[in-house]
Amino acid sequence: MLTNATLRSNGPFPPGQQDPAGSSLFTMLRAVAWAHRSLSHSSSGFSARMQSSGAAGSGVLAERVAVLTGSTVGIGFAIARRLAKDGAHVVISSRKQQNVDRAVATLQEEGLSVTGTVCHVGKAEDRERLVAKALEHSGGVDFLVCNAGVNPLVGSTLGASEQVWDKILNVNVKAPALLLSQLLPHMEKRGNPADTFFCLSPSQTLVILFQELGAYNVSKTALLGLTRTLALELAPKNIRVNCLVPGVIKTDFSKVVRTGCPQPDMQIFFLSRIGQPEDCAGLVSFLCSADASYITGENIVVAGCSSRL
Repeated sequence: MLTNATLRSNGPFPPGQQDPAGSSLFTMLRAVAWAHRSLSHSSSGFSARMQSSGAAGSGVLAERVAVLTGSTVGIGFAIARRLAKDGAHVVISSRKQQNVDRAVATLQEEGLSVTGTVCHVGKAEDRERLVAKALEHSGGVDFLVCNAGVNPLVGSTLGASEQVWDKILNVNVKAPALLLSQLLPHMEKRGNPADTFFCLSPSQTLVILFQELGAYNVSKTALLGLTRTLALELAPKNIRVNCLVPGVIKTDFSKVVRTGCPQPDMQIFFLSRIGQPEDCAGLVSFLCSADASYITGENIVVAGCSSRL
């Protein structure tokens, strides 16, 4: 197993010697190790550069604006808190006003720069409202993190109705692309385009497939292809696109996986535990930072184990 110390001590490979695991995998492992050390608040190495400041207007993401969907609970909320702690102004959103109000109040009480609005990402008028709210702060957007998802069916993939397929694909696949197209002009005009970033968070079931969530899995797998496609399309604009692929994370959304589906043997996990939302947040903050300015088109797994997608 590669440990943090192993990754740190190996350093760059000597001239003429190639990474036996592939440069892409090495980059992924180095990023995940970086995020893990940053989450543990280590004061050594480059993780010290990403120490959360806890104060609005300071930190490695200061003067940046981040828009997040599905961000009032679970992974989305953990990412929102982390980006705000690292200095960004964060615009959170979800389908219910009371959830938005609660999340905004919680983070503002921590002294963080956060606003929010209701947004059902499958509705064009709600996406327009989210864009308008984001532009209120400084007239532009630096980061978009699409975390919203829906799964109305637990059962047979082939038994899913056309209405179920439409709902899943509209929210999980079409909405991220449409929201990015609406925000793109405002991302392009930011002062430092190399740090402009779009992140997709696909599924807690792609690392270990659960057949009862077949239609949902299909929609989230599509985001892996969307990541690579948009990374190529947006590279000339210096906009990076990466994909967070979480394993089984302890959230309300994953209860159906943890309680309603046959459970995987935990021995397959190197870390032998269920993940926490905070395990994902540090990686996203890293990917938003200048330290990740040469990373794009990657599907990065945070699952307590290694899985090549």
